[in-house]
Amino acid sequence: MGGYGALVKISPHDKVLIDGRLVEIGEEISRTFSEGDRLVATPSSGLLRIPQAEAEVVKSCIDEALISFGALSAVADEQISQFYVAFAGRLLDVDIFNQIRVVNDKDVATADALGRSTTRLLLSDSMKQDMIEALGLWGSMPTSDSPVDELVHDGWTIESHSAPLGVIGFVFEGRPNVFADATGVLRSRNVCVFRIGSDAFQTAEAIMRLCVIPSLEESGLPTGCVVLLPSKTHACAWALFSDRRLSLAVARGSGSSVALLGEIAQQHGIPASLHGTGGAWMVVSETEDLERLSRVVQFSLDRKVCNTLNTVVITRDALSNSLQAIIDGICDAAQHRKAHAVLHVDEQAFNALKSCNVPSICATQMIEHECIGTEWEWENDPEVSIVVADDLVSAVAMYNRYSPSFVLSVMSDDADELEEAWRTSNSPFFGDGMTRWVDGQYALHKPELGLSNWQNGRTFSRGGILSGDSIFTIRYRVRQTDSMIKR
Repeated sequence: MGGYGALVKISPHDKVLIDGRLVEIGEEISRTFSEGDRLVATPSSGLLRIPQAEAEVVKSCIDEALISFGALSAVADEQISQFYVAFAGRLLDVDIFNQIRVVNDKDVATADALGRSTTRLLLSDSMKQDMIEALGLWGSMPTSDSPVDELVHDGWTIESHSAPLGVIGFVFEGRPNVFADATGVLRSRNVCVFRIGSDAFQTAEAIMRLCVIPSLEESGLPTGCVVLLPSKTHACAWALFSDRRLSLAVARGSGSSVALLGEIAQQHGIPASLHGTGGAWMVVSETEDLERLSRVVQFSLDRKVCNTLNTVVITRDALSNSLQAIIDGICDAAQHRKAHAVLHVDEQAFNALKSCNVPSICATQMIEHECIGTEWEWENDPEVSIVVADDLVSAVAMYNRYSPSFVLSVMSDDADELEEAWRTSNSPFFGDGMTRWVDGQYALHKPELGLSNWQNGRTFSRGGILSGDSIFTIRYRVRQTDSMIKR
């Protein structure tokens, strides 16, 4: 049922096996199901229906991408570089960008009317500049077939070469700048098929029509190298991540939707790179530079993204000295946004606040430790959890238990404490300053396709920053000089 086979007829009393349990088919699915539709069974959401029309759209797009992938092997390296130059040039063209911005303004207005977040949807000048810089990074990065490793034996040599994977499937949240990220896979000679969130769909179509396709044509690349699925439905994403011709499925968005897409990909045997749950943590131990602490907190709260500061754990010995600096940093971030701040505090932090100067722009709410892993999805008013731990060891244990195993910053003047936290924390991204450094383009000069946490296990054979040049496999080539070699 999870594969390509199509059912002809179902009834409300039919049952399917999901994660070891027999689950009865509901009225809604049985009523809407038509011959040619597909059902996908998932442990978290039960049965999902993929209409035949959606499956056929996805199949056609992947067909096109596969043809382009085959043709891409004959393309010169300079042509791939030229694509990025041409793409960036079209974004810099005032007339072209104004056309895109008109469409984006409509998308933003529609999303705003529906009460949706528009923070990442607005195609601002700064977002445009980030896209142009990302394309510049890809354009200047060489594609090489030179060996990544070589082992010389007597009479023969074996070389390891990196090679492209194939068709990469993406599901992105509604943010226009994903084009610069997604097209990065061309640098390693992969191709991509992606679905973007419905809020940004019209903007995405405009960027495809005005920038991506003309740039592919100008550089002589197959236009099927970058394919936007022409559908806004969730079923289209489900169909994409259940097509076994994908070499890798990448999902980026909210935690629940990303987890569902991961289930679908994994049960169809497709490797998945999931980028969903965020929320950075900071452990504050004894530190004398309170001005630095305050600034680090402030600059970790400039906007709400996955690496924004979410939870602060203060050691008991540092509480009286450091809490005011933390409050000041949070309030400075809120004032910079002309907003208010919300503090979610445990009982010990609440009592300590009585000795602090807490501005009126701060609202305070009590929180239990079991809830400190909640990622606060704020739009304009920064929200932060503040809790107290006995010592640094207890604080790190709290991080390991309740956090999404994502970003951890440790503020301490004790070098041994920093090393202890580095050694014992289950954090793929560890530092001693602001949390917002966790970004492929900012930190590594490699535009990211997503950031992986370790909430569901450590990633295999790569870092938590997935970038276009990290999507590859390894081929082996032997050069034999001695004809007498035998086993």
